[in-house]
Amino acid sequence: MTRRAAEIRLDALLRTACEVIAERGLANTRTADVAEAAGVSQALVFYHFATKDRLLAQAFAYAVEQDLARLDVVLRSAAPPLAKLRRMLRLYAPTGRAASWSIWIDGWSESLRTPELEKLSRRLDLRWRQDLATVIADGVADGTFTCPDPAGAAWRISAVMDGLAVQLSVHERVITRRQIAEWIRLVAARELSLEPGQLD
Repeated sequence: MTRRAAEIRLDALLRTACEVIAERGLANTRTADVAEAAGVSQALVFYHFATKDRLLAQAFAYAVEQDLARLDVVLRSAAPPLAKLRRMLRLYAPTGRAASWSIWIDGWSESLRTPELEKLSRRLDLRWRQDLATVIADGVADGTFTCPDPAGAAWRISAVMDGLAVQLSVHERVITRRQIAEWIRLVAARELSLEPGQLD
């Protein structure tokens, strides 16, 4: 197998693993499930990942890195801080089947028992908050936002989004996506001395 073919196969295995995890959950996903869904041998899965824990951790990282890649597009853009903040809030909020959120929630839960997953989820989670804090700080610097503590504001906004996303993902039809979007705008606006309508 050439190196390029191995990379393509690894990428396909990770994508398949994410689909299986979103359907079955981290705790109920077996290497055999991933191998079967990918149409490959279990030996090939172990060749790439060595252990089930490593497979799950790398699949989690792969799923989250897809989210972070979309975040990078926003951060690298020449848009002003307010436009970046609007995009980030939309990007973070759960949409559609919210498979990404299911994996995040599952990852947090499994992190209580799996040190490798805890270290990874913490690093990726902190990255999101740091990027949000940076956008807030840029908005404070150019006078768009008024906020004495951009890092604290990023944590508080994220905590509200996390909590609402968990409710939406776990308890279907208790709250709507529209309500979540309104409440997130309200919280972010209060933190940054904006009107909620500015975040539409």
